[in-house]
Amino acid sequence: MSDTNQSKNACELILALDIEDRADALDLLEKAGPELRWAKIGLQMFTKYGPDYVRQIADLGVNVFLDLKLHDIPNTVAKAVESVGKLPIQMLTIHTCGGKEMMEWAVKAQENINPNLQLLGVTVLTSMDQSSLDLLGIQQTPADRVAQLASLAKDAGMSGLVCSTHEVQTLRAAFGNHFTLVTPGVRPTGSAAGDQKRIMTPAQAREVGSNFIVVGRPIYGAEDPAAVVASINAELQR
Repeated sequence: MSDTNQSKNACELILALDIEDRADALDLLEKAGPELRWAKIGLQMFTKYGPDYVRQIADLGVNVFLDLKLHDIPNTVAKAVESVGKLPIQMLTIHTCGGKEMMEWAVKAQENINPNLQLLGVTVLTSMDQSSLDLLGIQQTPADRVAQLASLAKDAGMSGLVCSTHEVQTLRAAFGNHFTLVTPGVRPTGSAAGDQKRIMTPAQAREVGSNFIVVGRPIYGAEDPAAVVASINAELQR
């Protein structure tokens, strides 16, 4: 298992398996090659195939980031963390906007069931921008909202966050290396942005202080996924 408590300058690639079919996902992992160390399973695939799918991916030798973005009353989230924390996963997401008490219960459940599991608090989704927050009646910029939720997460005992690459420098300035930072919305140079509004290249993400970057479509949409993985890894290591 990879150590998620990395230094600010270390950055690893996570492949988002946000595709429709289990067989296609397994085929993609084979095509991605031996340089790929992490895979993300999201809500779509987890609800379709369940825990056995998680075990199947883990059996391939990759670390699993289970991205469920749990958000409910404290007891329900804690019980959910206890359930999925028994699976062979290294990362799990909850929503920080669920509040301090919910996060505290989640942290306690994680520590009891799987002390090595990295619990990550989702801040502001990378598909959201200022207009999205305005429509929700949130009178903050995305950066201010992320900082507020991060402070709440720290007080609740969280040690990891999911955020946009554009908030990483602010979080590093405020909290140093307290948080493991996982950043979606990363696109290799020349790739389409898709539905992501706040994006950076892998090199830019590493430079600002991301510990992990999440990349999906530029890899699984490529003719040679292994070549894209190798190219991203090389960019992260330069």
